[in-house]
Amino acid sequence: MKNFDMTNKFLSVRLAEIAEQQLQVPVDDLKYLGGGSFGKVFKATKPDGKFIVLKAYRKPNMNINEARQLNLLSENTRVKMPKVYFTHSQDDIAVMCMSYIEGKNTLNPIFLSKSKNTYENFAKDVVNGMSDWHNVTNDKYGYIDNPSYASWKDFFFEEKVNPQLNGLKKLVEGGNFNSKTYTLLCDAAKTFEEIVEEPECPVLTHCDLNIMNIMADAKTMKLTGFIDPCGSMWADKEYDLFQLQNMWGNKFKLYETYKAINKTSANCDFKIAFYGALNENACRLSGGLTFALWEMLWNNRLRKIMKKL
Repeated sequence: MKNFDMTNKFLSVRLAEIAEQQLQVPVDDLKYLGGGSFGKVFKATKPDGKFIVLKAYRKPNMNINEARQLNLLSENTRVKMPKVYFTHSQDDIAVMCMSYIEGKNTLNPIFLSKSKNTYENFAKDVVNGMSDWHNVTNDKYGYIDNPSYASWKDFFFEEKVNPQLNGLKKLVEGGNFNSKTYTLLCDAAKTFEEIVEEPECPVLTHCDLNIMNIMADAKTMKLTGFIDPCGSMWADKEYDLFQLQNMWGNKFKLYETYKAINKTSANCDFKIAFYGALNENACRLSGGLTFALWEMLWNNRLRKIMKKL
């Protein structure tokens, strides 16, 4: 969208205009909260003193898609999630307005010095909220607005694995991606087809529940909410789990806590390593943020597990 790349000051003015038009009340004190490859997020204040969040998107329809995901996910978890107030789409900009979730995202370094007991309670709350989604089932696999696959492997390979490996192959041929990493991913895909059994049924997944999208109170680390789903699906529940190990999620033992509370498959660790490595390396294909450190960590995890199989 052409207005996405304007300065934050000018973008905030445009967002304030849209919010006032949609909500029929003035909003002010717009504050830039952050952003990534696909969205910029601002906090604003209404006349009643309540906060709202305005998110501008780089691509059209992303606001509509995220609103659908938020609505479905929020209906099926005990954890608070943003309430969608409106979506707005014009040629110059795509916007979603939602409620404000208190707290800070747990990627913030302030959470790195909490007690073991604090981490345990936090992890249990996160896992219980995620498990709520994994108890919601469907007949077919696929993205939430159009699930049409009878098999997880059919959906996963047609929509994720094959397109992403083909895209990475082109990067390798152009000298823009490591050939050894590409071979590792191809070998893992073959192993996945050979040893991984079909899940029991499709379940609802957030698909991006890393610690950057988990909010908590800055002092107590009490869970305050989940935000920012991305590509939510009716999927293998274990596809949701690799994000629990992203960034420094392992410090909070989110993945280990999930496995302690929920039944997982015999090859879960391998699946998580493959899901994570494929996702992290393929971010460059969609224009998402890429981090060399996270790529290296996921590739090393996958390589070590592959040697044990």
